[in-house]
Amino acid sequence: MNFIHEFLFSIFTLSHIIKYTEAERNIGAIYDDGSFIYEAAFKVAVDMMSENQENPFVANVIKTSPGDIIEAENAMCTLLESNLYGVFGPIHSSSLRHIQSIADYIEMPQIIAEYTETQNRNWSAINLYPNHVAYSQVFADIIKTKGWTDFTIIYEGAELLPFSDNILTMQDLITDENIHMSVVQLSDSGDYRSQFKTIKMSGSVNYLVISGKENLPEILLQAQQVGIMSDKHSFLIMNPDFHTIDMELFKHGGSNITGIRFFDKNSENIQSFVNSVNEKVIELSEGTITEAIAEFGLSIHVALIYDSVFLYTTALNTMGLEEGSNVTCEDGDSWNLGSSIINFVRTMEVDGLTGILKFDEDGLRSDFEVDVLEVMSHGFEKVGTWDAEDGYVETRVIIPPVEEEGSDSMKGKHFIILTALSAPYGMLRESSNKLEGNNRYEGFGIELIEELAKMNEFNYTFDIQADGVYGSFDTKTKKWTGMMEKIMDGRADFAITDLTITSARQRAVDFTSPFMNLGITILYKKPSKQPPDLFSFISPFSLEVWGWLAGAYVGVSVLLFILGRFAPEEWQNPYPCIEEPETLDNQFTLANAFWFTLGSVLTQGSEIAPIAVSTRMAGSMWWFFTLIMVSSYTANLAAFLTVESKFYAIKSVSDLAGNPYDITYGAKKGGATYSFFKESDNLLYQKMYQYMDDHPELMTATNDEGLLRVKSEKENYAFLMESTSIEYMVERNCDVAQVGGLLDNKGYGIAMKKDSPYRQPMSESILQLQEEGKLTRMKDKWWKEKRGGGACADDDASSGDAQPLVLANVGGVFIVLVAGSAMAVVCAFVEMIFDVWIISHRNKVSFKDELIAELKFILSFSGDTKPVRHRESTGSKSTKKEDEEKIGDLEFNGDDNRIDPAPTPHSERSSHSNHNVHSRRQSNAIQIARMRRFT
Repeated sequence: MNFIHEFLFSIFTLSHIIKYTEAERNIGAIYDDGSFIYEAAFKVAVDMMSENQENPFVANVIKTSPGDIIEAENAMCTLLESNLYGVFGPIHSSSLRHIQSIADYIEMPQIIAEYTETQNRNWSAINLYPNHVAYSQVFADIIKTKGWTDFTIIYEGAELLPFSDNILTMQDLITDENIHMSVVQLSDSGDYRSQFKTIKMSGSVNYLVISGKENLPEILLQAQQVGIMSDKHSFLIMNPDFHTIDMELFKHGGSNITGIRFFDKNSENIQSFVNSVNEKVIELSEGTITEAIAEFGLSIHVALIYDSVFLYTTALNTMGLEEGSNVTCEDGDSWNLGSSIINFVRTMEVDGLTGILKFDEDGLRSDFEVDVLEVMSHGFEKVGTWDAEDGYVETRVIIPPVEEEGSDSMKGKHFIILTALSAPYGMLRESSNKLEGNNRYEGFGIELIEELAKMNEFNYTFDIQADGVYGSFDTKTKKWTGMMEKIMDGRADFAITDLTITSARQRAVDFTSPFMNLGITILYKKPSKQPPDLFSFISPFSLEVWGWLAGAYVGVSVLLFILGRFAPEEWQNPYPCIEEPETLDNQFTLANAFWFTLGSVLTQGSEIAPIAVSTRMAGSMWWFFTLIMVSSYTANLAAFLTVESKFYAIKSVSDLAGNPYDITYGAKKGGATYSFFKESDNLLYQKMYQYMDDHPELMTATNDEGLLRVKSEKENYAFLMESTSIEYMVERNCDVAQVGGLLDNKGYGIAMKKDSPYRQPMSESILQLQEEGKLTRMKDKWWKEKRGGGACADDDASSGDAQPLVLANVGGVFIVLVAGSAMAVVCAFVEMIFDVWIISHRNKVSFKDELIAELKFILSFSGDTKPVRHRESTGSKSTKKEDEEKIGDLEFNGDDNRIDPAPTPHSERSSHSNHNVHSRRQSNAIQIARMRRFT
């Protein structure tokens, strides 16, 4: 027995060692005591990254007192003893610097989501917080766009001043303008009114505020109280959490308040993360905090915790790292893999909650993208974007009225509107009569101009761009071409067609608010229908389910065989007329057990029926199991036989770039789609641009030419174009389809000359049409109703191919089967014990001996015949052998009259073989019953 205990203990210890060394990958974190939200965000992120991982990541969090470097050091040493893969945090600056020095010494990657003054000096630190130099450039570009030449920098603490680096040097970079700026540091008392009064007396009306999120609402409130938040004043807020603050008190005062955001707090991904963090905070705080994000706000620091875990775990998975560090504080060694991980992470590029995560050559996050927001009466509104490549790009700017009549400035005026014959935006009207003037044209763009003219009361004349060139910048001539050139030269007032708003075009001309949003995608032939599969009857279940089903069939069959041997009621007297038989038979032989379960699966049944409670229980569970499985199979088989499978040569742009079926592809020459691939820094898009550049014969002059090449049987061709144009073509050409999602997000706008006074009234009118739903109705009209639209609306109405059922669909019935089988085993054992106890008491034998004898026979698996060990042979009861001998002495005629047989010597009778005796048993059963009426 001691040997067994030692063996089990060894197995238990070994399993924990394997689990510790192979299954768990520890990621450590050091956070301030009481900061539940940071701990919750870290654990939620680790859990998300560990889903479906064979070796999951484990979050190991140690809480320390804020600023206690001794506790922080002890926490670091404790984490190093747990097969550590990396360390996150701490939050407090003093503790953070101390942990950085330790991490540097032992080459342990330290992932930081906070701004630190040493973020460019610590080699081991991977800091996801945007570099302050690049961050200050965002606001320097916004200030240039706003045209500020006189402004005041208001900052809260000296540690925030580095965020104004590029702003303070604007005077040196801009030589043609005299920029005057003053710098004011707010006092620590919390009362800033006297300083605001001094700023007000100076006459400054533009303010750049550098402040923490906690004090920002109070700063704005006191500025409002002093009187520097009227319609004459403008505020530029540098805090990245600006959009999470309640601006209800300030949005009606008339001040222009501008800020940025790294993420949209209303997006689906953010909301899912917020809900998970709230649940985790409630769990960690034991219910003392009920809504963490509502109380503390989803700051950029919390979002960066998720991004840092996402980036680091992605790097570990990509590297295939399965072994953590083996260094400790005592030995003083460095981790040999630490530098490799750090260098690999700094070369990665992933998309997180705060945008693209990548690092420059100095290991700093300098290349990022933000949205620029303004506070309106209805809340925050996105007015532009900023990235390191294009700088600040306005997407919608509300320009103050330059004339007293405002939007009425267009009233009664006549404009030249440039368009192109590009369906459905501009087309020649079909008519049997001769048409003149504007009546010659129709389309979505034509109707949109008609609506805008009614709203703003202006007149117009259409001019057609005959060559269909929208316009791009020619690097050789240094001039714009096509429509853009005519707008810039003043030969046309507006241009409307499927004209994409790009950063290059917006630097040359002005655009209204987008009247249609779209993106680049693929036009390709519709997927072909696959021929029927000869073995399609296998398809309703996945291979995994078929395997489990076969295992269940074998397992239950063997279980019934075993239960049949255990259950006393399954051992039946083969000849009921013999009261005391020598042997008992069992119907559940191994072959019969398999036949019984097979008959249930095929819904045919068999001549075998369980008798004992245990076998009936197991049989019932198997019948229930087969009921569900057969029903599921039948239902899904119908889907597979009626839904035709499709063959998709490509499903996404990555498939197209990989080109597995020799598919050629191209785009419109010189168009916005071609420029998108040319200017993109994505490696996949750069590869596709290089392909198109090397094969100019694949480029087309128009979208219609691209459609013809896609439909051609002689060419296996895919065409890249805007999604709205593809939607129009798919409605009218049933043999083509849109493939994959959108590669980008952009819009069509009405172009006009730079600084045009008509941009605001036109933009407001477009927004009004959107709000009223007129633009949607116009699109449905020209896409689905006019000119053959809707011809393919009912084609291929099936929602998708039938999918085989996987284990997750039917796993519950397997669990029910296992549970029922387990209950049947217990029941069989109880039946066997009870029967042994009855026999032992009835025959006055030892319960232990009888139990051992019974188990020996059951576990011997020696056939389906069981000898009766205890038979009653006294009184009027005769044995089976004696009855058989009497059969030899008695014969009966058909009327039950006795006939004396010829004498047979006893020795001869006793010499009959067992086979003869057995063969006489069934034929003489009735004679035995008749004989007993005479005895």
